[in-house]
Amino acid sequence: VTQKNWTAGTQCVAKKQHCKPKAGEIAYHKGDILTVRNGEYRARHNATGEEGLVSGSKLREREALRIDPKLSLMPWFHGKISGPQAVGKLKPVEDGLFLVRESVRHPGDFVLCLCFSQKVFHYRVIFKDNKLSIDNKQFFYNLIDMIEFYSRNQGALATLLLKPKKKEGTKSAETKLLKSGWLLDLSKLTLGETIGEGEFGGTFYFCAFLRDVCEGMEHLESKKLLHRDLAGRNILVSEDTVAKVSDFGLAKVSSTATDNSKLPVKWTAPEALKNTFSAQSDVWSYGVLLWEIFSYGRQPYPKIVEVRERVDQGYRMEPPDECPPDVYSIMTSCWETEPKRRPSFHKLRERLEKEPHLTCV
Repeated sequence: VTQKNWTAGTQCVAKKQHCKPKAGEIAYHKGDILTVRNGEYRARHNATGEEGLVSGSKLREREALRIDPKLSLMPWFHGKISGPQAVGKLKPVEDGLFLVRESVRHPGDFVLCLCFSQKVFHYRVIFKDNKLSIDNKQFFYNLIDMIEFYSRNQGALATLLLKPKKKEGTKSAETKLLKSGWLLDLSKLTLGETIGEGEFGGTFYFCAFLRDVCEGMEHLESKKLLHRDLAGRNILVSEDTVAKVSDFGLAKVSSTATDNSKLPVKWTAPEALKNTFSAQSDVWSYGVLLWEIFSYGRQPYPKIVEVRERVDQGYRMEPPDECPPDVYSIMTSCWETEPKRRPSFHKLRERLEKEPHLTCV
């Protein structure tokens, strides 16, 4: 057993599993969190509560979670307080009322406290591999992104995050701006009808965008070139609002098998993930690109973790909100399981030109 100079209370991560403990030792799996009890190789397993001897060579000190300075500006962040203190601050209980605190019991983690049905739920936010998660399915790089996500999506929570419990002493920038006359009171505004969207607004812009991309891909198709990374992030828009395909880092000439470890799973056709490439593989990606466009830039396959497995089972994304039926029809034609049943970019371009009346939003 290798001695480590860890003080009591230090949290460690198991580098290897230890499933056959000897007398006095504790079992753990790779990635488990253990808390050092004293300097004589004793630790407590955070999940099971078991305490016993451990091997220092199989552990590493857990990385400290750096607290973003911006958190101090967030009215819902209350710093290091206990669970009972959080419950006290969330009174009277109101559905959707929430706050975030630093965990007292598990240093390095956060806790999301949320009110629902006259109860306060405490969701431990685990820091793992430099990401935050509540359910080990949805991951975030910071708390601000997490709060923004769960304000729109219920996910694993009891209800949406509707109202932050403001920390005492925080001042609302919105209130100050309103008092100084720099912020409009939306309750005093009346929405009228749309009077116009400009030369490149609405229907024309979206439809012109997808036609431009299709023409670019048709050119690659005619040259027997495969892009293999067609996605919204790789489309550039010129000053005269012409969409152009860019980033050919994964492009290739033939359909021979290559390393597919760098391929973006959510945009890549099922057969391409198995090292079978064709122009129809890019057509699949074009369908995902259309979904990106008409969802206003949302991440494809929201809330789905095992995308590849679900797609292989026949799952296809639902149309984005307010997506025109004829556009969704194009998407689904691009997502045919059999590559030969997907349209070519030439056929797609012809269809788009023959249907200039596409009811795009």
